[in-house]
Amino acid sequence: MHHHDNPPQSAPSSPAYIRATWGGTGSVEEASAAFGFSRAKGYDLVRRGEFPCRVLRIGRGTRVVTTSPLRVLDSGEPEYSGTRDAHTAPA
Repeated sequence: MHHHDNPPQSAPSSPAYIRATWGGTGSVEEASAAFGFSRAKGYDLVRRGEFPCRVLRIGRGTRVVTTSPLRVLDSGEPEYSGTRDAHTAPA
């Protein structure tokens, strides 16, 4: 019988840890840690539409789709949520 009482020994930012501990979504804080930046920076990027992976706005909350950071960590290519305007000049 397998017990899942203890989280995997992988680092909290590793794909193995994300797969084992996240459900269908994770928090912005968890995803930010996986990408190596602070919670505050993560929420700032979400507000600007520049978070490197797909986010869902559910009511007043924001969740990160689990498969998105896994793809981004694997490929190194960001997946934006489509909130950015491609025709907007950089600030």
